[in-house]
Amino acid sequence: MLNSADSELTPHGLAQIFLLPKNSLHRQYEALRAFFVEGLPSTHAAQRFGYTPGSFRILCHQLRQNPALEFFLSSRRAPRPHPPKDRVREQIVTLRKQNLSIYDISRALKEKGEKRSPVAVSLILKEEGFARLPRRQDDERPQRPGALPAAIADVRQLDLSPRQFRTAFGGLFLFLPFLARLPWKEIAQGAALPGSAMIPAEHALRSLL
Repeated sequence: MLNSADSELTPHGLAQIFLLPKNSLHRQYEALRAFFVEGLPSTHAAQRFGYTPGSFRILCHQLRQNPALEFFLSSRRAPRPHPPKDRVREQIVTLRKQNLSIYDISRALKEKGEKRSPVAVSLILKEEGFARLPRRQDDERPQRPGALPAAIADVRQLDLSPRQFRTAFGGLFLFLPFLARLPWKEIAQGAALPGSAMIPAEHALRSLL
């Protein structure tokens, strides 16, 4: 701080800004400048700026070892470089632009050998500034192959009309006369096995064999 006598905008008053440094880096600069530029003896430069002779000699040695030492910091900070986007992140962004959900994207990445859970995909999309997709109807979802529906078992659809067919398990039919003699219905009822009109209990029991 300048006192009232030196606070006027005079050369002498403004000189105190340099002669009375406010921080350690400024003090080092002024002390070294007095020694190397003004030619002030090291003991006088050290005394003027509050250094011991030994510590000032170390300060001079450090400057000689590193002449590029910076005393002033730039007021403008260099822009922080954005981290490069990895390949999977770019794929996720591309797939989202195709209106795919996080589950569709996760499935598509898995098909390409890149495993990312829907939660991980959601976090990346949030970082990239994408909002959540609105809930879509079934006809709006992308077409993808699904499991084929299994045939429905119904004894009422059994066709016993004579016909021929080929099978690799023909030997099983040799046991049909013996199976036909067993009281399957009574066995199922005695065991209280569940059944329905489409799959009676005795038919379910036969299917286990």
